[in-house]
Amino acid sequence: MLYAIYSWLQTRQAFTPEQINEACYVEVNGNRDVFEGLRKNPKVYYDGKRFSYKAKHDVKNKNELLVLIRKFIEGIAVIDLKDAYPNVMEDLQALKAAGQIWLLSNFDSQEDIAFPNDPRVPIKVDDDLKELFRSIELPRDMLDIEKDLQKNGMKPATNTAKRRAAAQVQGISAKPKPKQKNKEFSKKAKLTNAHLPELFQNLKNS
Repeated sequence: MLYAIYSWLQTRQAFTPEQINEACYVEVNGNRDVFEGLRKNPKVYYDGKRFSYKAKHDVKNKNELLVLIRKFIEGIAVIDLKDAYPNVMEDLQALKAAGQIWLLSNFDSQEDIAFPNDPRVPIKVDDDLKELFRSIELPRDMLDIEKDLQKNGMKPATNTAKRRAAAQVQGISAKPKPKQKNKEFSKKAKLTNAHLPELFQNLKNS
């Protein structure tokens, strides 16, 4: 019952208990367990009259999204933005295409990270440093990446262990099913920074 109501609230509108009953055929006021389950749900906001969906970040359009991302210099997990508003993923791609943000991907699409990109700050990188960066082998699992960051005194923008545990509780697979590998692709292939060419698209002329 709660799942049906929760899914309906994701339309981002606010509904009274009577409206929820009419749409989902679930009595809210007359069922204390349902009412308290909604009221105490961290993803639901109750103002005393209406229930509405509560996203992790209160942004409603592309401009507000960009302002939010610029506050996270060390990056913000895309999964934490996905429920902000219905077309947020399209806006993320639009901001990336406009060169206003970076979207760095890994094998788990749920763990993409958005970084602000300020074109007013010119960066020149030596070619030798670029080649060194591209040649560095990266761990395939985000857990290993986070451990390496912590060892070097840096705080990861993601918490993969917590996110995967939450996904399992909700019955969602923490990792996508592995795709069948191309026979021509070597089993010994390693992921390196060379797989992130977009990082250097503004540095080609440096």
